[in-house]
Amino acid sequence: MNILIYGGGAVGLGLASCLLGDGHDVTILGRPASVALLNSKGLIRTGIFGTMTAESGSFCAVSSLAESGGKAFDFILVATKSFDSERAASDIHAHPHLLDQKSALVLCQNGWGNAEIFTRFFDEKKVFNARIITGFIRPQPHQVDITVHADAIHIGSLFSADLNRIDPLCQAITSGGIPCEPTEYIAGDLWAKMLFNCPLNSVGAICGVSYGALQRSPWSRTTMERIIREIFQVMAAAGYGTFWNTPEAYIDFFYATLIPRTAEHFSSTLQDLQAAKKTEIDALNGAVVSLAHQHGLDAPVNETVYNLIKFLEESRSEI
Repeated sequence: MNILIYGGGAVGLGLASCLLGDGHDVTILGRPASVALLNSKGLIRTGIFGTMTAESGSFCAVSSLAESGGKAFDFILVATKSFDSERAASDIHAHPHLLDQKSALVLCQNGWGNAEIFTRFFDEKKVFNARIITGFIRPQPHQVDITVHADAIHIGSLFSADLNRIDPLCQAITSGGIPCEPTEYIAGDLWAKMLFNCPLNSVGAICGVSYGALQRSPWSRTTMERIIREIFQVMAAAGYGTFWNTPEAYIDFFYATLIPRTAEHFSSTLQDLQAAKKTEIDALNGAVVSLAHQHGLDAPVNETVYNLIKFLEESRSEI
């Protein structure tokens, strides 16, 4: 298969390593400095799924779509930050030769609302979402380290597209080292991830502490539980569901299972703020607030933490 990885960050390199390991033709779109290292030193993967190296010349790394050649891709895996979805969709749309009738776009991003952006540019039957709860870090611009893996990558369609279309991609990623499977319930997967990320990313970033520290305090627990309850209300109003029927059932699982597995972790939102980078809060708590307003609801706790993160984001960028 011929596959484009749109975004050469940690997730993009992790997925590229699997596809290269399974022998596919991979093009990686990244920033110029990363592209230079990938083209000179190759791609290195380390971590819990073992070490692999793709030598320079065994794949293509480019810093713009104009450099990708005139070929169409079987799959385009979008691995940008969620706040770059609009730019990515517009960029791909401006190069129509990249897609043919059989091509599919797979959004490998955090948060909710990315598919909505892409379907403004592309037929919804071409757009798939991936739920990824594997931990990737990038020690060097051409190296990815896989640190944790909670479950198989799930890929599915929010628009009832034919899942047979993405079977070859799932098989290739699995053969390359990371379990991956199609699912008919990708909305439930994405909302389960939202239920995990929205309380922990926002409150952890505001307080500047690890997930475990948030669980130990009754003050932070109260805030997180209110965020979770609001998300359940918004999901129900919007016609979505997930794997827990009530917020109480999820909160029990959250404290008993999810946080203990990640107790020492600091949220990516906090890490972005510390690095004076833009966060993905618009696709997390911001998306909950937006969806609530669309259905005549308020989500005051989600809106409060969203506003505080936006303030911190703005103030850190001015330092």
